[in-house]
Amino acid sequence: MTGAPTLHTPTPRPAQPPVNWGSSLLAPLAAGLATVCASTSLTGVVGGWAWLGYVIVAVVLVSCTGLALRSVRTPTAVVGLAQVAVLAFLITGVFTGSGIAAIIPGPAAIAELGDVLAASFEQIRTGLPPVDSSPPILCLVTIAIGLVAILVDTLAVAAAAPAATGLILLCVYAVPASLSDSMLPWWTFALGAAAFAGLLAVDGSHRHRSWRNRDAPGLGGSPRAAVTPVAVVAVALVVGLGAGSAVTAIGTVGRLPGAGVGGQGPVNGGLGVNPFTSMRGMLDQGPNVELFRVRGMNNDKRLLRAFTLDTYRPNQGWGLPDGAMPAGVPAEGVLPPAPGDDGESDTRVIEIEPINWVDVWLPVYGDPRRLRNLAPGWFYDRDSAAVFRERRQKPAPYVEEASLAEPSKSELRAADSRADEVSPSYTSTAGIDPRVADLAGDLTAGENTTFDKATALWEFFTEPENGFTYDTQTAAAADSDALADFVLNGKRGFCEQFASAMAVMLRSQGIPSRVAIGFTTGYTTADYRSITSQDAHAWVEVYFGDQGWVPFDPTPLADGRGYLPSYLQADDAGSDSPEDTGENAAETPSTSAAASGPEDEQDPLAGAPGAEQSNFQQAPAWSGWGALLTALAALILTAATVFLGRRASVLGRGTGAVPRWLPPSVAALWLVSVVLAGWQFHWIFALGLLVVAGLALLPSGVRELQRRRRLRTIASGHGTAANAAWAELLDECADRGISIPRSDTVRAAAQKVASRHHLDEEGRDDLRTVVGVVERSWYSPAAPEDPNFAKAFNDLRESLRRTAPMSWRGRLLPRSLLRRRP
Repeated sequence: MTGAPTLHTPTPRPAQPPVNWGSSLLAPLAAGLATVCASTSLTGVVGGWAWLGYVIVAVVLVSCTGLALRSVRTPTAVVGLAQVAVLAFLITGVFTGSGIAAIIPGPAAIAELGDVLAASFEQIRTGLPPVDSSPPILCLVTIAIGLVAILVDTLAVAAAAPAATGLILLCVYAVPASLSDSMLPWWTFALGAAAFAGLLAVDGSHRHRSWRNRDAPGLGGSPRAAVTPVAVVAVALVVGLGAGSAVTAIGTVGRLPGAGVGGQGPVNGGLGVNPFTSMRGMLDQGPNVELFRVRGMNNDKRLLRAFTLDTYRPNQGWGLPDGAMPAGVPAEGVLPPAPGDDGESDTRVIEIEPINWVDVWLPVYGDPRRLRNLAPGWFYDRDSAAVFRERRQKPAPYVEEASLAEPSKSELRAADSRADEVSPSYTSTAGIDPRVADLAGDLTAGENTTFDKATALWEFFTEPENGFTYDTQTAAAADSDALADFVLNGKRGFCEQFASAMAVMLRSQGIPSRVAIGFTTGYTTADYRSITSQDAHAWVEVYFGDQGWVPFDPTPLADGRGYLPSYLQADDAGSDSPEDTGENAAETPSTSAAASGPEDEQDPLAGAPGAEQSNFQQAPAWSGWGALLTALAALILTAATVFLGRRASVLGRGTGAVPRWLPPSVAALWLVSVVLAGWQFHWIFALGLLVVAGLALLPSGVRELQRRRRLRTIASGHGTAANAAWAELLDECADRGISIPRSDTVRAAAQKVASRHHLDEEGRDDLRTVVGVVERSWYSPAAPEDPNFAKAFNDLRESLRRTAPMSWRGRLLPRSLLRRRP
């Protein structure tokens, strides 16, 4: 029993051919890199760099999908269809709000996507390059480059014809080159050429290895070898959709359903307001997203103006005039006095904190006198009362010093409209239906002052007996002119229609008017007023000479967020509550989607967090890009880990070729990227992912603690060291899928360990030492301990790693814990 055990040498296994990295990893990577580099040629066509993030996400998804499916020998045609499907999932999830299960394109999503693409074509038709990177443009670029990525990936990898991809990539360069030489920066061409040369080099190297090793190109090995790429594409899909949603913007475009608090919150890209109003159709305000937090208004209810519109187009609505934006003056600092502001009234200091607002407009209250804490590039136009910039931006918190003074009824009655003081665009009557003008004349026939005429028209819309109803859906069309149809027939519509109609009727009577776009008063929560996307509103502003532009809101609101100025209240009114506008007024979307109780009661469905709500619930601005960057880093390190491991296996090296810190780092990066992506949907979703990850890692963690405890016992050389070593060896075998019965003798078990794990000669020598010590400890307790026992056991474990590497399944779900050995 004391002799060294004899271990028979099994027939050596045939040498495995080296892994074909040219087809399985390097070729898709080079193809994707060439596509991204070629897409940089669009820098002269599309403004900013946001579009490049979408391109990278699309290319990563396409490449990973191809890699995963080819690794299990999927036909080329099926791979291409799957890549198109993944691209469709990405487009649907990011650029529409009506996909089935958020990402599957159904009829509603396809219709919505058609509208988005139509908007992109219109922007291309009417804009000058570089066009603004609006959501429609981002959608178009993502689709175009995504399809290019599929073609390049198919030609370079499946067809093994990378030279043919040059024709596809040249088409990308043809877009800016066809517009102007200046649209194609030289460095983008150099970058694309270098990436294309790299793709050819990778293919040439792959062909050389294929000829030398005579293995079939383009296909992986067994289905087990596909576990890694399948996992990569699954995680990349989640990260891609999550990160893609985090870097987009504006309304239902650029938002995954369910993002934010309560499934209705904002995306980090934020919202803007389209610079036009519509005379017919559906007002789709989308989910209730907090846009601003306002401090300094106290209990004053005022309208927050973003910009004004001066051009009426029949059957289209109101919009900005054709041509460039006005020059304006720098908005930082003291501003030119607004019309009607004599500087004698008190100045109110108002702090406005944008939460999810991304636009070229900077909303202000009343007559702004000074703006502070603005970045360079903001301008103020006194005539339109708008603060703006050339490109969309999420502004930092800013401070407005404004006059909120209101004229009295007597002052407005005494004021002259002085139409000659303002631009003729504010009195233009082009396109106004004569029937509407006649009605306006009848309503104001008995009034002598501009104020009384404006009040008569305002009462026409707000008095319940006139039959007007606030609704987010208009009545069925019964007239060829939308404005006349609303005023004379339907009398059902939303704020844009009420404001548009009153402004047109004022102009028909020679009174300067315009439509203002902004927000109602919002509601009080904690120590600020919260302005949400469902506070988006349109009203009328009338020019009164020395009194300037005075607001009139003809929309019959009844939800507590409207504003009724003192000059429109009845003489005996004791409150400025908007409920005085009519007790039968219809409830607005803010009522049904926000709060139906007292105004200061917290809205449980609003995007605005209440006093007790943690900022953690809203994903920070960096989380979307963080998810994308960590996913890319994890993908690169995963490839490096697999490459080093396979290379070490082919060369017969030990596991030291892969640094021990690398696999845990890869796992940590994937976990961080998935959690950050989940945070885009909801913080609870991110927390749930952490819990799931913790539960998934629990078995491996328990097994690692057990292993470390035994290794410490072995290293100590105590009497139980041999028992600990033998138990650990059997568990190591069980984790590798080989279960050795407890009833086997030590030598019989050792024979199975050596043969089934194909131990090399060094490993067999170490196993003999371990078996000898175990036998002596069991049958001769008084025998002296072998001083080389601990080293022999560690070397045996190292040999197992070389000849029988443990699978990821064995690491994450160790069978030694989950199954009992027979």
